[in-house]
Amino acid sequence: MTEPEPASEDLTAEDLTAEDLIEAILRDRPMFTPEQAVADTGASLEQARRLWRALGFAEYAGEQPVYTQSDAVALRTVIESTQTGALDFDTTVALTRALGQTMARLADWQVATLVGLEEFAVPGEGANSRLSAAVRLIEEVERPFEELMLYAWRRHLAAAVERVEALGAAESSLHTTTLTIGFADIVSFTALSNRLGEARTGDLIEQFESRCADAIARTGGRMIKSIGDSVLFVHADPVSAVEAAEAIVELIGRDPLMPDVRIGMATGAVTMRMGDVFGPPVNLASRLTSVARRNHGEL
Repeated sequence: MTEPEPASEDLTAEDLTAEDLIEAILRDRPMFTPEQAVADTGASLEQARRLWRALGFAEYAGEQPVYTQSDAVALRTVIESTQTGALDFDTTVALTRALGQTMARLADWQVATLVGLEEFAVPGEGANSRLSAAVRLIEEVERPFEELMLYAWRRHLAAAVERVEALGAAESSLHTTTLTIGFADIVSFTALSNRLGEARTGDLIEQFESRCADAIARTGGRMIKSIGDSVLFVHADPVSAVEAAEAIVELIGRDPLMPDVRIGMATGAVTMRMGDVFGPPVNLASRLTSVARRNHGEL
């Protein structure tokens, strides 16, 4: 089985369909049933299904071709990595799940950012102008974005290794460390979203997250995740966390066009697993956020 080649068919605006757009993204088309996709990979059908579910996709059954050559190649690559003995299958599934969840959110962000494809549309192409613009956009940004994604992954991998090394080889558990946990939360978000409507609420959340992310990164912290109208972040020391909180209040709470924010923080031992953090300080920071004053932090 050879590596997949990009689809070479010329797509005209008149003939474009949604399936053409999907094929342009995948650079491949369905050609294998589940049994055929697993053949010659060294994996069982159940193993393949576990990996597919871990990526976040629904299972397919029957004789309809639903898997591409790229799917088969990816499965074979993952299985070969377990056969070397470097990773057991359960660990591989866990890593695959983390990758799938990350890529799913990244894809949602990309589509949301580029959803206004009308600005790229070509006059005279009629109803298929949007699809045609999407195909052209994919062709233009696909390769540079793939290179940027690989670069960002390597950079974050190096930073993660550096953080682990900072814990010290003598630590009994490299998954447990002392951090300052912070929550930043939009005040009265439910009432605010009801008043603004869906579109403006979405814009507000995007600005809130981006400004929080800038403030946290600038002070040497990490934004772990966003949870609706709040963000969870961590810092290695309390002083930097306070600096991040002050920056968030300045960027959001002091802006008359943005809502008020509450921030709660707590320092203590936490467990780090699959990019998330757990432990009493996380719960305490969350509770402090609910009682914090507007545009102030609570420690």
